[in-house]
Amino acid sequence: MSDSAPAGEAQRHRGTPLIAPAAVEGSTKFGAVRLSVVSNTILIVLKVVAGAITGSIAIVTEAVHSSIDLLASIVAYLSLRKADEPADASHMYGHAKVENVAAAIEGMLILVGAGVILYESVRRLSAGGQVEHIGVGIAVIGISAVVNIVVSTYLYRRARAHDSPALDADAAHLRADAATSVAVLVGLVLIEVTGVEELDAIVALMVGSAIVYAGVRILSRTSRVLMDEALPADELDVIRRLIADLPGPELVGFHKLRARRAGSARHIDLHLQFAPGTSLERAHAVAHELQASVRREIPGADLLVHMEPSRRQSRRSDGA
Repeated sequence: MSDSAPAGEAQRHRGTPLIAPAAVEGSTKFGAVRLSVVSNTILIVLKVVAGAITGSIAIVTEAVHSSIDLLASIVAYLSLRKADEPADASHMYGHAKVENVAAAIEGMLILVGAGVILYESVRRLSAGGQVEHIGVGIAVIGISAVVNIVVSTYLYRRARAHDSPALDADAAHLRADAATSVAVLVGLVLIEVTGVEELDAIVALMVGSAIVYAGVRILSRTSRVLMDEALPADELDVIRRLIADLPGPELVGFHKLRARRAGSARHIDLHLQFAPGTSLERAHAVAHELQASVRREIPGADLLVHMEPSRRQSRRSDGA
């Protein structure tokens, strides 16, 4: 028995919607990505200009980082459009997992950008270089840090509201960019104070290492979803509790509970066991009640229930 109700239907918990209505959800998701694209584009231009004026490799690496962020934002935008498409004959579970694929691509893009930054930093540290007009660089990087903190905070909120892996990965990019901007800002200030220009390349190396960490973290989280890792224990416990709360003596147990994620959707299936003599109509009604309860408490849940007879007369829950 499949739960084929629309994703936005009946998803309320204690009178509060868990997911925004489809029209509002789509507009806020795409609006968040568009904001990311615009902010990254502006920051890339500023950083390239500042890098050319100052000759700072750290600022140039920041421009590379923002370019990767821009590409990642475009990937996120395209993935959100695709994920919103309904299920069809070729993708019967829908297209939600394209968000996880997009997050994996974004993670790989981060690692590529980090490789470029580390290479150029080592080269500059060996060959040396001169940093000029540091005040311009300090101003541009300071603005960049503030903008990325503001935009990433907004994206994180949208990602949580819509449970979107693509938005979450995009927010992580911008938050990493903000952190590295602060590091570059500190480095430029130290160069201005101490006159040690090697600090420019050293800071760039630190930035590249931080970006590697962010990319590996995104890839690790995304790969677990793509490998159909089980839902978190607290969500599985919610399902077990809802089964235990079902009224009536007919349901005597359950087993073969399985659950996985695809984008913001959850695909859950299990076997409900009913006492001898239970009518199909009654078993069907109990299964429908469970589906409605799961939809109320777990956003994006698609529950498939198999009903089977049992020789037991008393209830015993079994998640095996």
